[in-house]
Amino acid sequence: MKKTIPILLLLLLTLLGLLVPATEVSLLETLELDTGDTAWLLTSSALVLIMTPGLAFFYGGMVSKKNVISTMLQSFICMCLITLLWVLFGFSLAFGDDIGGVIGNPSTFFMMKGMLGNASWGALPTIPIVLFAMFQLKFAIITPALITGAFAERVKFNSFMIFILLFSIFIYSPLAHATWHPEGILAAFGVLDFAGGTVVHMSAGWAALAAALYLKKRKDLIHNPARISYVILGTALLWFGWFGFNAGSAGGANTLAAYAFATTTTASAAAAVSWIFFDILKGKKPSAMGTCIGAVVGLVAITPAAGFVTIQHSIFIGVVAAIISNLVVTWRAKKGIDDTLDVFPCHGVGGMVGMILTGVFANSAVNPAVTTNGLFFGETELFVAHLVALVVVSVFAFFGSLLLLKITDVISPIRVVEDDEVLGLDRSQHDEEL
Repeated sequence: MKKTIPILLLLLLTLLGLLVPATEVSLLETLELDTGDTAWLLTSSALVLIMTPGLAFFYGGMVSKKNVISTMLQSFICMCLITLLWVLFGFSLAFGDDIGGVIGNPSTFFMMKGMLGNASWGALPTIPIVLFAMFQLKFAIITPALITGAFAERVKFNSFMIFILLFSIFIYSPLAHATWHPEGILAAFGVLDFAGGTVVHMSAGWAALAAALYLKKRKDLIHNPARISYVILGTALLWFGWFGFNAGSAGGANTLAAYAFATTTTASAAAAVSWIFFDILKGKKPSAMGTCIGAVVGLVAITPAAGFVTIQHSIFIGVVAAIISNLVVTWRAKKGIDDTLDVFPCHGVGGMVGMILTGVFANSAVNPAVTTNGLFFGETELFVAHLVALVVVSVFAFFGSLLLLKITDVISPIRVVEDDEVLGLDRSQHDEEL
């Protein structure tokens, strides 16, 4: 019976696509879409999507050879499952009509209704709403994919698919709505998150820590990364795609997009250098792995701040985030927490550092949307709001993810049996191997 449920659900979705009205056209005379903004957001959406295959290479190169295919496939399947969920009601949950500031009405854009014509999202009136939906989809895709590094080499693939659907519905969508919807509770509280430091990286980071603790340690903690060259390639794709992630979040082809572009690459460069210099200080040799991890930490940390801080301050954000994440990696290892690929120290902690420093360095001269300047400029309101939100989001994402892991485990055991783990997930889960 269990084997028939997935295909039956897919067939039901297929039938819904035939039954839901889909040809209503919205033509608003007072609304004029901008071709330049539309072109940039189309490009940005493609750039953000390439980040998920980039993440697949980034993670795939770090694990043991017997787990490369499984680890990479976990990222790829997010592009498939989350897309269908987003089209069904995920976009509505995140950006539909507000319900209590914490979630959207699932019927607002159910099955992508209302996407034809020149209708737009209220906060971005110069691009079609269907483009806004597809741009935001790419964020929804990569968030659960980020979590996979925490339980790499020991998670059951079928159970993983259940978990990412639950995570997207009950963790990601409420956070996206609360932070990015104009009526969201965090937005009303004054929280600034330019491109996903809170919504994407903090949620994924805390879910990763919950997963590492829930699944416990792997049987064999010693392994050699399968392909350092994959890690370098993955980092390059992530850095490349991140310009869509951050600069695209400006919502158009404008000066703010260019500025976010600049802060993004500056912070990443600073963090990469900071990581290897800090490793040298600790007596280690500068490594390709360390350089790549540092660059990604910088990208993570600048994400919430990219369109709110100056280029000069982005250097500080990158350097500090890399040092703190490096220290947390060491702490995590000493505590024996088996976060396989250090998702929590890099994405969770990097996202939190970025969120806090956004509250320190945000300035209205960079972006008029900043109504209260950061702590660095003598104002405290924004900084305090970010500290409060950090605690609330952390508790919600961590304990919510723990609950979802337990629910998933009840539906389908989430950890592979010992023999399958020893054999490797490529063989035991997919009958494939390098």
